[in-house]
Amino acid sequence: MLTVIAFVVALGVLIAVHEYGHYRVAVACGVKVERFSIGFGKALFRWQPKRQHPGQQTEFVIAAFPLGGYVKMLDEREGPVAPEERHRAFNTQPLRSRAAIVAAGPIANLLLAIVLYTAVNWIGVEEPIAKLARPVAASLAEAAGLRGGEHITRAGFDGDLTPVQSFEDLRWRMTQGALNARDLTLEVAGEDGKPARQLVLPLSRMEAKDADPQMFRKIGVLAPLTRPEIGEVMAGGAGEQSGLRKGDLVRAIGETAIYDGQQLREVIRASVDGDQPRTQAWEIQRGGQSLTLEVKPEVREEGAAKVGRIGAYVGAPPDMVTVRQGPVDGVWRGVVRTWEMSALTVRMMVKMVTGQASLKNLSGPLTIADYAGKSASLGLTQYLIFLAVISVSLGVLNLMPLPVLDGGHLMYYLWEGLTGKSVSDAWMERLQRGGVALLLVMMSVALFNDVTRLFG
Repeated sequence: MLTVIAFVVALGVLIAVHEYGHYRVAVACGVKVERFSIGFGKALFRWQPKRQHPGQQTEFVIAAFPLGGYVKMLDEREGPVAPEERHRAFNTQPLRSRAAIVAAGPIANLLLAIVLYTAVNWIGVEEPIAKLARPVAASLAEAAGLRGGEHITRAGFDGDLTPVQSFEDLRWRMTQGALNARDLTLEVAGEDGKPARQLVLPLSRMEAKDADPQMFRKIGVLAPLTRPEIGEVMAGGAGEQSGLRKGDLVRAIGETAIYDGQQLREVIRASVDGDQPRTQAWEIQRGGQSLTLEVKPEVREEGAAKVGRIGAYVGAPPDMVTVRQGPVDGVWRGVVRTWEMSALTVRMMVKMVTGQASLKNLSGPLTIADYAGKSASLGLTQYLIFLAVISVSLGVLNLMPLPVLDGGHLMYYLWEGLTGKSVSDAWMERLQRGGVALLLVMMSVALFNDVTRLFG
């Protein structure tokens, strides 16, 4: 139920803001707005406010099918217009006004993202400290000299290092570096009076196509530093059957000394021989006493690989820090994060079109609904971050030069501005048909990706 509510609220807010952008600028330009609709199809609720802008008689509607919305303006191309109202029709407006009205929707979504990111910066969010777990064997992080336990204090590209506020901040920078093929310089805090040192994470070698867990596995930085402790143990799972209990601190598995939770997870994953689990001796500490248990994991499929699982939460919660910004810094960081997310989204779209990135990066309503529920369950700030990310995606997507989207109409107006002639009706019809077909293909791919992620 939480997932459904969070998804509906997200859709309602994002669509309402997008359409309000169109509506508000249309009214400011003197265009008569006949209907403001959230959703398509049969109207569930409709009302007409008594107090409206002069000359406006807009009907506001909430319709049955929520995946979208529209603002219907007076337009001679869609029906007869009385001579005395012709000056208020959309199609009779000057080019700059029409372009502003069309662009206002995506811009409203980007402004919403700034507001949401700013709110998160002011409220503050609990995030793990940027202390690194042991890197994945033979990964870029291990090759760069990371061994686990390092506290990353600053990071940046091309020698421009700025403070790292949390592990999530570091992950974001690694994502940017991997997808843009840029090496990331890390500054590691010194210990026992030693000076800080720098090392370079060679992300330019990756040629990453997908921002997914496999990308971070190749980098080698999967999680923050945690104690190698067993959390909740699933009833009937391999861990319970082997005698593991919540609170057990793992010191060694076989001949391998265990230092942190991420390393413990990696050793468990590797506890298989082909299709069979490998039973190993675990040295644990329980209530101040040392014990040795024979632990036999379960074998699970993860893509094409077979990995070990013990049916328990592995690793204690990491040390946390509250990341909060002041009034001015909060706004500025909101603007910067919106810009960075927009730029990354554009690059990923270009890479998908040119074949440099996988179409698996496309997500549809099922994945969005799943993330909505998960983020809402984690608290207000995580849900606001989710809304900001989706709002950026919606704004950037609508600016794509696809005929059925706002960006397509802006391309028509660019042609009109350059040539002095509007796009002919015949070409408009052809482009619209092609745009609809391409959009349907994108939606089909996104839905297929959703089903694969959630049920594959």
